[in-house]
Amino acid sequence: MSSISAAFRAHVVCVPYPSQGHISAMLKIAKLLHHKGFHVTFVNTEHNHKRILRSRGPSSLDGLLDFRFETIPDGLPPSDPDVKQEILSLFESILKNCLGPFLNLLSKLNDTSSSNVPPVTCIVSDGCMSFTLEAAEEFGIPNVLFWAPSACSFLAGMHFRHLVERGLIPLKDASYLTNGYLETAIDWIPGMKNIRFKDLPTFVRITDAKDVVLDFFIRQVERTPRASAVVLNTFDPFEQDALDALSSLLPCVYTIGPLPLFADQIKDERLKSLSTNLWKEDTECLEWLNSKEPNSVVYVNFGSITVMTPQKLIELAWGLASSRKPFLWIIRPDLVAGDSAILPPEFVTETKDRGMLASWCPQEQVLKHPSIGGFFSHSGWNSVLESVCNGVPMICWPFFADHQTNCRYCCAEWGIGIEMDSDVKRGEVERLVKELMEGDKGKELKKNAKEWKTKAEAVAKPGGSSYQNLHKLIDILVPGNA
Repeated sequence: MSSISAAFRAHVVCVPYPSQGHISAMLKIAKLLHHKGFHVTFVNTEHNHKRILRSRGPSSLDGLLDFRFETIPDGLPPSDPDVKQEILSLFESILKNCLGPFLNLLSKLNDTSSSNVPPVTCIVSDGCMSFTLEAAEEFGIPNVLFWAPSACSFLAGMHFRHLVERGLIPLKDASYLTNGYLETAIDWIPGMKNIRFKDLPTFVRITDAKDVVLDFFIRQVERTPRASAVVLNTFDPFEQDALDALSSLLPCVYTIGPLPLFADQIKDERLKSLSTNLWKEDTECLEWLNSKEPNSVVYVNFGSITVMTPQKLIELAWGLASSRKPFLWIIRPDLVAGDSAILPPEFVTETKDRGMLASWCPQEQVLKHPSIGGFFSHSGWNSVLESVCNGVPMICWPFFADHQTNCRYCCAEWGIGIEMDSDVKRGEVERLVKELMEGDKGKELKKNAKEWKTKAEAVAKPGGSSYQNLHKLIDILVPGNA
């Protein structure tokens, strides 16, 4: 097992991409490294730092003596403090504005006469924050890139430029989104089988050859080979084909997931208490779940950045009501695009005895709860892995980004989910909820989910592949060990 000499304190700077899912996953990595002996500096954007202080309290980011929080500006003008930032502007600003402030932060941390911390010895940054590569090269230290999506989604992203070169994108016009083109087979990506255009991350559904978001991702993945190593939050048996393909494209690809299982191994209560939620958590839902029968509740949550129309919200609501199943539904204040997420009073009245609504919750604790029987999800990668860690089957309703790819694998490869069409209708919601919670298909999904849970637990134990990879990662990050 790798260890850090008592005479030397490695100092890792962790830089997440500034959205909730990426921050949550990076925080788990930071805690793991601290648990293994590293001094940690965790870097949020100033915008998100302020959001966390509002959601969790003015002392929530005081940190520990050897686990500190710092900030860099994202370069965007001030915006609504409680709403996510617009993705296009954020991508552009990260490319233009973050490197300089980050270099200044590293210099400040390295000024040991005033910083009172060990000199920075390594960086772990999100794959979408690859400006850190220049900083690492300037300071002569290792930089590991953490790609937060699934291996299959990341592998697809590695081939975005090939889609352009083959003339598959940009689309000729928006009609290609509805004329059957999305069913086009993509059978030439090694490690991905039975994939259609519609199963690729939605960043490729473009009509503009100069699309900023697609260009951003192509630039980020093409910079990835410069990293000292690439880390993925997954585990070998789950995505073996994609991982084999990635290993032929990149040096040093390490799976260190599922991260929730490693986080559970940390017993230091001070460390466990550190949190970076951008919304205030409603813990009353855990008390409510205590009153429900085992495997009886549908948990409904579509993540931190998805939005829907008011019409889809209403259809979903009445489908849940008609299913007659108990449900816990997380409705963020900004869940409905450009409007407030308001449900009909009749719905609230009809479901008050079997439904609970909350604006945010401690999802990992919810999915661990014995009363949860199924998860109605957007198929974000953190949510998929948290379901697997707890043996909970899913209804997959993908929205954008990597959701479609994850949904395809959940339903067609891993056998842990059933897909709902984007054109949501209340009757279909009712049917799928009943199938998940009491149907034969639901029983099969539950069985598969439990089997994957067992496999996930095995890789996180001493001798398991993810456990071993975590210590290989430490060898790269600690000077003299690589």
